[in-house]
Amino acid sequence: QLHGKDLSFNNLLDLEAALQLVREFQEPAVTFIKHNNPCGVALGRDVWEAFVKARETDPMSAFGGVMACNQELDGKTAQELSSQFLEAILAPSFSLEALEALHTKANLRLLVLPGWREEPLSSPHPLPIFDLRQISGGLLLQESDGLEREGEDTWQVVSRRSPTPEEKQALNFAWKVVAHVRSNAVVFASKDQTLGIGAGQMSRVDSVKLAVAKAGLPLKGSVLASDGFFPFPDGVEEAARAGATAIIQPGGSIRDPQVIAAADGTDLAMVLTGRR
Repeated sequence: QLHGKDLSFNNLLDLEAALQLVREFQEPAVTFIKHNNPCGVALGRDVWEAFVKARETDPMSAFGGVMACNQELDGKTAQELSSQFLEAILAPSFSLEALEALHTKANLRLLVLPGWREEPLSSPHPLPIFDLRQISGGLLLQESDGLEREGEDTWQVVSRRSPTPEEKQALNFAWKVVAHVRSNAVVFASKDQTLGIGAGQMSRVDSVKLAVAKAGLPLKGSVLASDGFFPFPDGVEEAARAGATAIIQPGGSIRDPQVIAAADGTDLAMVLTGRR
C-alpha cells in the first residue's frame, strides 16, 4: 500500500474481485467493483480509454467503489480519478504523475502489486488455487474458476444462426466478465465494454431485467452472457427485446429446446459452453 487509510475487510474482498477480473485480459483493462460485483469493465488501446468506457457502464454505482487496471496507471487517468470518490485503486504500478495527482486525496488507498501481469494464471500468488467457504461444522473447498478456463473450441452453436466474428469477440469478452458477477448473473456487452450488468437476483429473468435497467449505454446490437442456464425462454425473450443479437450460456436446462426455439424465433445466435 502506497497511500491512504488502512484497508478494511470489505476493501480487501473488493480488491481481490477487481484483481482477478482484470487479470483475465492481456489488453489494457479497467474495472470498477462495488460489493464484490463489477459495475463496469472495459478494454482499450490504453488505460485511459479503458477507464472512460468502464465508467460509462454505470457511473452512479462506480461512485465509492474500488478500481483496478492491469497496466500502469497514468497521470491523465489519475487526474480524472482525483475528482471522483473511490475507496481504493489497484495497479501493477503508478506513474509519478499519477501519484502526485492522487496524493491530494488523503484517504484514498493506493495499492501496487508489481509483477502480477507476468505471473501465470495457475500461480498460487496472486490467483488462489482453491476457493474456500466456511459453513457450520466445516469448510467447502473447490478449485478456483479459471484454472482450466475453456476456449471457443469447446463452444456449441445451437441456434439456426451462427454468431458473426464480431459477435464471437463480444461473447468471449462477456463470458470472461460474467464469471466474476454474483449469480444469478447476466452481462450485456460489446466486444470491449460492458453495457449493462444484472447481479445477484433470485431469478434469471430478473437479472436480465436488472441489467437492462442498469444499462448506461444502448443495448441494440449487444450480446448477452449468462453464468447459468436459462430455465425458461422468458430471459431470452427479454434479451431480444432489449436489443441483444447473441447469447452465451452453459445450457443444461430440461427446457433447452424451448430456450433455443426462443432464440431462433428472434434471430438470436446462441452458444452453449457446457460449463457454468
